[in-house]
Amino acid sequence: MFKVTATPSHECKKAIMGVHDAMYVLGGKWKIYIITALLFGSKRYSELLRDVQGISGKVLSRELKEMETNRLVKRTVSVTQPVTVTYELTEYGKSAKSIIGVLSEWGETHRNLIVIDEPL
Repeated sequence: MFKVTATPSHECKKAIMGVHDAMYVLGGKWKIYIITALLFGSKRYSELLRDVQGISGKVLSRELKEMETNRLVKRTVSVTQPVTVTYELTEYGKSAKSIIGVLSEWGETHRNLIVIDEPL
């Protein structure tokens, strides 16, 4: 039987495809900010609009719909007066926590290196 072994080129392409898939779901200017805000608990639309500074209501609405389609966010409508809509991360959405933690740490290190000029 002929055995195929993965070449470094094949492994590289596989890794790039994984990054491509992740960036397709998490890419754009706002999704990681929204996920980060929701890592601190469920929030109403107005709270997200306030917490994610600079995002417009129209863009937030579109991003939340895309994230719901990709099963990152769960939208819950409560029959209250007035109706309350909350957003929370699904278990799958919470799986991005480690990625965001590493990204946050790297960003803080970079900020210290560039702005504060601390040595690594």
